[in-house]
Amino acid sequence: MIKEIKKDYKGNISIELKTNISTLNIHTDSVYCLTLLNDGRLTSGSADKLIIIYHKETYKPDIIINEHKKAVNCLIQFKNGILSSCSNDKTIKLFYIKQNEYKIIQTLNLHSNWVYKILELSNNYLVSGSSDKTIIFYFQENIKYKKDYSIYVSDGVENIIEIKQNEIAYSTDDGKINFFNLNEKKNKSIIENIKASNNSFCMIRKHLLLIPGFNMINIINVNEYKKIRQIDITNTWWIKGVCMLNFNIIITCDYSGKLIVWKIDEDNLILIYKKEEAHNKFINIVLNLCNGHFATGSSDNTIKIW
Repeated sequence: MIKEIKKDYKGNISIELKTNISTLNIHTDSVYCLTLLNDGRLTSGSADKLIIIYHKETYKPDIIINEHKKAVNCLIQFKNGILSSCSNDKTIKLFYIKQNEYKIIQTLNLHSNWVYKILELSNNYLVSGSSDKTIIFYFQENIKYKKDYSIYVSDGVENIIEIKQNEIAYSTDDGKINFFNLNEKKNKSIIENIKASNNSFCMIRKHLLLIPGFNMINIINVNEYKKIRQIDITNTWWIKGVCMLNFNIIITCDYSGKLIVWKIDEDNLILIYKKEEAHNKFINIVLNLCNGHFATGSSDNTIKIW
């Protein structure tokens, strides 16, 4: 949890992270992804192949799902309540969740390599990105998904985000940020030489896309398709996860085990607090729990609630 943000007589902002209130150590390998279910329950995916859904108050496991054969890279819950996951086993799985039970609805296995990212679009399409250099778009029929079309890209895909109606941005491992129009089914623009961290895109304003990378954060104006700011960060490594706590405050995490709190100031970020050694290994993901707390997942195999 974050203490109340205060200002001194000069108007300078100060903020301080309290000690984490809980440490969850059910996973036996790196925690790669976190999501919040519609009913408020925290859910995690890990390199140990497991998906765990936690009790809303005690954070003890309500459900442990062991259906993937390799690491779980991304978790989302669709608007209709279906939980979906993607994995290094090349599959996407869809689960029906009811209280403390689950049922597999469908397994999608159209990718030929690791699946890094899945996303539900506003038009109810499912989209997935993979290291096989493809992005696949699926339409929903009843409660299952079928392939509509795929696009072939220049390198592996680790990030996809919907930036506006009928338009997505995605990154490839060769350092390109691509802007793709869903109606025209083609790229509208490309920005080169931006190496993005995996699963780390975040819209901080309707027109501003935040892209963390190696020792830096880039801010992109998605209306103009150009980089407007690069924020260099010292004494760190890969900036991995980003979450917005509210309209003006975001938190980033990095491979040095550090959490950084930022204030959004128009098209810039102002660093206002650092929490060193929040974890003793890489922090892969940070998630707003929408109750005044947030969670972090790490390569030390733990999840911490703050």
